[in-house]
Amino acid sequence: MLLDTAALYFRAFHGLPETITAPDGTPVNAVRGLLDIVARLVGEFAPTDLVACWDVAWRPAWRVELISSYKAHRVAEPADGARPAREIVPDALTAQVPIIAQVLDALGVARVGADDHEADDVIGTLAATATMPVDVVTSDRDLFQVVDDARQVRVVSTARGMRDLELVTDAVIRTKYGVGAAQYADFATLRGDPSDGLPGVTGIGEKSAATLLSRFGDLEGVLAAASKVGSGIPVGQAAKLRAGAEYARRAAPAVRVVRDLSLPQFDGVIRMTDERRRTGADLARRWGLGRSMDRAIAALTTE
Repeated sequence: MLLDTAALYFRAFHGLPETITAPDGTPVNAVRGLLDIVARLVGEFAPTDLVACWDVAWRPAWRVELISSYKAHRVAEPADGARPAREIVPDALTAQVPIIAQVLDALGVARVGADDHEADDVIGTLAATATMPVDVVTSDRDLFQVVDDARQVRVVSTARGMRDLELVTDAVIRTKYGVGAAQYADFATLRGDPSDGLPGVTGIGEKSAATLLSRFGDLEGVLAAASKVGSGIPVGQAAKLRAGAEYARRAAPAVRVVRDLSLPQFDGVIRMTDERRRTGADLARRWGLGRSMDRAIAALTTE
């Protein structure tokens, strides 16, 4: 099980009141909420391995070089050359991220990240190289591109909330969008994704993007057809595709998750030990995590 960790702790933060605090007054709603999410997921899906995939860079420089608008609307202040641009994050959540890392480490949940890459890229790499079935837990549609029925890679989508988890397979993606998982990144490139600051090809929406990909296979096939007379693409649509071809070719590698990162060695096997129980209990007292820590420890105890 691969966790899109930031997506989950943002969900936890917004799902619980900030009045949930540690004895010293530090807000811990995201910490407690994430522990409850982990307990729910491990209890329901019973993974043997669990990895908290980490955003070392939430807005990688190489993606911004490709598409300058990438996540630009989420920048709290512009980069000034001396430091990277900061993501808009509530102060009450920022204070909790180090605690979240501390708690995951204490419970033996592997945290894995990579320089200048997002958690999505870690997930893409681990999903592509896994030798066992994989569940990717996220609310982000971008990760639909890693779904692979043949290799038993699916997404457990939290987009509708933790009470209404959706298991996303290739069949689900085809039903929803009219494209397969292997085409999803090209589909998102053509359609755009305002949540990531990606405008898409002007005049190409979801239906037209799906229709084009179903006829021509992939992005390059669509762009090649648009440049030919008699391809069957309506004249106006072909003109829009030609006008947007440069954008599409630059955006495509920014949209696609990386699948070949060199990642640090880690042990993802769920293994609760007495030392981890003690450390977890100590942190629960320190941060006022109460029953949330108890539930997480119980779920991670596999004996």
